[in-house]
Amino acid sequence: EVLFATDDGRPGACDPEMLRGVLFGAVKARPEAATAYAEMTSTPQFRGPIRYADISPAAHAALVLPGGHAPGMRQYLESDVLQARSAAFLASVKPVAAICHGTIVLARARDAEGAPVLRGRSMTCLPKSMEWSAWAATRLTRGSYFRTYPEWVQDEVARAVGGSVLTGSLLPSYGRPFTVRDGNLLTARWPGDAQGFADALVSMLEEDPSGRAAPPQSAMPSQS
Repeated sequence: EVLFATDDGRPGACDPEMLRGVLFGAVKARPEAATAYAEMTSTPQFRGPIRYADISPAAHAALVLPGGHAPGMRQYLESDVLQARSAAFLASVKPVAAICHGTIVLARARDAEGAPVLRGRSMTCLPKSMEWSAWAATRLTRGSYFRTYPEWVQDEVARAVGGSVLTGSLLPSYGRPFTVRDGNLLTARWPGDAQGFADALVSMLEEDPSGRAAPPQSAMPSQS
């Protein structure tokens, strides 16, 4: 069972521009993704999310931190509560999976001593080359639509890791998903990696690393 979570317990929503399309309609959700999104938003779980404060490795089998872009993501990425819950999950044996901008939540999370929870981990995130390309292609018509913060995602995540992050192929495609696993941490870069990311997460859940039957629920924060 998949649960959704928001800061205030109200349903989240995707960026409507990604359904309508930007750059003369060239950049938008693929038809099958838009259909899946419409089906997802009609479910009771999506319509009745839990709060970030209710996320717990004791109650849930995994934590998935989805991605996105633009200023509307900031209330999700800057939540102290979500960062604390993410740190608790990463310290457990339960899977933590983050894709694209979702890795920023982990980059900002700190352990009990105040150190970045990602220090020394192997991972990927939204590469600077991808983020720059999307911004450069749309900045004349959309301004900073594809820039959530002045700092690139890759730079912030690399600083938290204390080194470099893996970026995969310079020419990414939907047919060649790229994911990185380090223990109970799974990361991916962009929507083209989403299917491989999901498949890898399912495999992690099937492993049951705790040696006990995992609780049936997974929590996925969404944007409200």
